[in-house]
Amino acid sequence: MTDIALLTFIAVSFIGIATPGPTVLLALTNGSRYGLRQALPGMAGAVLSDFVLIGAVGLGLGTLLAASEFWFSVVKWIGAAYLAFLGILLLRSKGSFEIGDETSLRSPMRPASIFLKSFLVAITNPKGYLFFSAFLPQFIVPDAYQLSQYAVLALVFALIDFVVMFAYALLGSRAVHLLKRDGALWLERACGGALLALAGSLALYRRAT
Repeated sequence: MTDIALLTFIAVSFIGIATPGPTVLLALTNGSRYGLRQALPGMAGAVLSDFVLIGAVGLGLGTLLAASEFWFSVVKWIGAAYLAFLGILLLRSKGSFEIGDETSLRSPMRPASIFLKSFLVAITNPKGYLFFSAFLPQFIVPDAYQLSQYAVLALVFALIDFVVMFAYALLGSRAVHLLKRDGALWLERACGGALLALAGSLALYRRAT
């Protein structure tokens, strides 16, 4: 891969990741709810999902979803249902933190649960498989060893993903101290509404023919 191709990959990946989606919204919410440090497991879950998605695409799963209406629908509806579930939980939230004290949490969540939420949100979204199936081959040299190329792209993408999610979690952890309690609750509910909207868009998403 040339330097220009790598820089193009980095730029496009950054734009795609920074555009608010399910995992960055969860990073923002985790940062506001639990603080930056406790949001780290969620970032780890999303980063692991990057490797799973890219590995699956390298093995041809993205092509399978693009070709099979049945399996595409299975993954789509699981992902939409899970996003809707998380959105409803946030909309019904009555507050899980004390403003101004990051260590004073009313209902702290286990790191494993935070990790699993972000991981499941990413791997149950068929758009991710289709995106990588269309995006990654443009940066793969067909005549070179492809496994190492996919590994490099996965590492670069995961690093960008972590940096962006860290910034969102930091924003959430700082914003919650600047808002009054009602404002912080509305931030949480706004993220819940956004997740519900994303669930609706995923439910309406159609496989390209």
